[in-house]
Amino acid sequence: AEAPPPAAAAEPAAEPSLPRRIAEATQEVTERLAADAEQLWERLLQAPANFSGLSGVKLDLLTGAVLDLAVVIATTVALFLLFRALAKRAFRSIGRKAAGSGLLLTWTLMLAATLLDVLVVVAAWGAGYLLTVTVFGDFGDVGIRQSLYLNAFLLVELAKVVLRAVLSPATGALRPVPISDAAARQLAAWLGFVVSLVGYGQLLVVPIVNQNVSSFAGSSVAALIVLLAILIVAVLVLAKRRPVAAWLLGERHLEERAGLLRFLARNWHVPVLLYLAVLLVLAVTRPGGVLMPVLVASAEILAAVLVGVAVASALKRSTARGVQVPQQVSRQLPLLERRLNAFVPKALFILRLVIALAVTAFVIHTVDLVDVRAWLESQVGVEVTGILISVILILAFSWLLWLALSSWVDYRLNPEFGSVPTARERTLLTLLRNAATIALIVITFMFVLSEIGIDIAPLLASAGVLGLAIGFGAQKLVQDIITGIFIQFENAMNVGEVVTVGSTTGTVERLTIRSVSLRDLSGVFHIIPFSSVDMVSNYMRGYGHFVCDMGIAYRERIEDAKQAMFDAFAELRALPEWQAAILDELQWFGLVSFGDSAVVVRARIKCAPGLQWGVGRAYNEILKRIFDERGIEIPFPHQTVYFGEDKEGKAPPAHLVVSRARQARGGEEAAPETAS
Repeated sequence: AEAPPPAAAAEPAAEPSLPRRIAEATQEVTERLAADAEQLWERLLQAPANFSGLSGVKLDLLTGAVLDLAVVIATTVALFLLFRALAKRAFRSIGRKAAGSGLLLTWTLMLAATLLDVLVVVAAWGAGYLLTVTVFGDFGDVGIRQSLYLNAFLLVELAKVVLRAVLSPATGALRPVPISDAAARQLAAWLGFVVSLVGYGQLLVVPIVNQNVSSFAGSSVAALIVLLAILIVAVLVLAKRRPVAAWLLGERHLEERAGLLRFLARNWHVPVLLYLAVLLVLAVTRPGGVLMPVLVASAEILAAVLVGVAVASALKRSTARGVQVPQQVSRQLPLLERRLNAFVPKALFILRLVIALAVTAFVIHTVDLVDVRAWLESQVGVEVTGILISVILILAFSWLLWLALSSWVDYRLNPEFGSVPTARERTLLTLLRNAATIALIVITFMFVLSEIGIDIAPLLASAGVLGLAIGFGAQKLVQDIITGIFIQFENAMNVGEVVTVGSTTGTVERLTIRSVSLRDLSGVFHIIPFSSVDMVSNYMRGYGHFVCDMGIAYRERIEDAKQAMFDAFAELRALPEWQAAILDELQWFGLVSFGDSAVVVRARIKCAPGLQWGVGRAYNEILKRIFDERGIEIPFPHQTVYFGEDKEGKAPPAHLVVSRARQARGGEEAAPETAS
């Protein structure tokens, strides 16, 4: 018999469509929110019952506990105030030293003041414990209430130390947060009161109520204490919303700001009040278990924000003062301070952004929106952070290398230290700095691409092919570079020299590997690519000559003109300002040409390079005066007027008008006479 056919396989269930999945997800979220809202409403309705435990708390119980601790409290507080009074002189001295100090010294003094404040608290706490053990009660025995109070005193006062370290109400020079003295004192007083209320209430009063009444009564007291603290903070926020907004945007420019920044500054209190409202709901609905972790997380967030603001403010104040290098270093490297002030503020601004991102990430992690720590410990987080750190280190190392190279070039070009650089050294060192900067940028870019995971081998191959294509298409550019390299190797010209390149004469102001920049006598700036240069005429290589071509009348004697020119040279050379510029005696070449109206004689003066034009102007001035004194004529061009002849060889008559001026009795000029 034939085997029965196999049963048909069960068809897989159809996957739900996207709109259906969205609808199911929306339904699930809505149902969960509705359930949470219903549960919250029920808890709010039951909130009065959470305070019903207060009915069992008798005031005489708390009064008796306080009286039992009165001696310990008074002694500890008195010792604390005494120790702070003794340390006040040290605090003032630290504040005076911090005024006008640098960033590092200021933070060191802030740390020293904080440690001194901690030492005062610990000393008062230790002295209180010692007196409790030795003087009050039985020797060597500490009651539970005394121990609760002393531990609460230590923790509360240490929390106040943190507040004083951030706000520094007594010394503005040690304050890392940029607020006024009055605001710091008020904020320190109010926050200190809230810390004392919550700290002593939770660490002292609640345990006493739990021990003597019930844990339910202690829970009610804890909720009441937190409720009072939240209400105090809410009133403080509402009362100080305008001053804080003015502080956020700058008190004088608050009305000038517009947009999102002004809106956030004016309404900063809204999210704070919403947060306090959440704490209030937790205080009245869940007095125990959930509230304390929320309060601890809030304290951590507040501490992170305060530390971030303090560090960012310190960095901002350090950038406002700028980077100052020692005077000796500034004389050796005159551009170092300017380079540091151009880079360091930008780097510190980026660092402030990193601090803001770190504080934001900490807040997000603390409120349990995103598990930042788990993400950082994951493979992706480790890889991303490693890449970021590597890129930052590469950029920092490249910048330091460029700064060192540029500073070395500046030192070599500084004529006040070491040997005076020649024009060739100045040109080559400038080209070296430019070429090294370009090479460093390219190499750094390649390293960064390699660190972020991009394979640079195809990029290098593509760059080679692209360079070959560009080489064929940009022959002029290649010719510029090659010609420029050979011109620099042959030392044809340097920065500061007077040259003629092509048909342009001027002073070399800038030399690159591709072009030369000249400034002519009229101040016109010329950029000449090396591909158009077929000849370079340098007027300042070794020495220069001033050639004097002097025209004298045909009737003058050559010997008289020669003697006058030698006498003018002797007078010029005797002048102190031109002695160093003249390198040799006057060279006499004699009569060189017969002109239309003058005989030209030539002489030449050998001068220091670049000074031949000044020497020539001074020599011409002296020579003109001597020629005038000796009556040697310097002729100007003459012109002969020819009237022509007629066919008979006779010249036409020339009519001359001769005007004779004579002083008549009436003062009128006589009539002109005409002659033929």
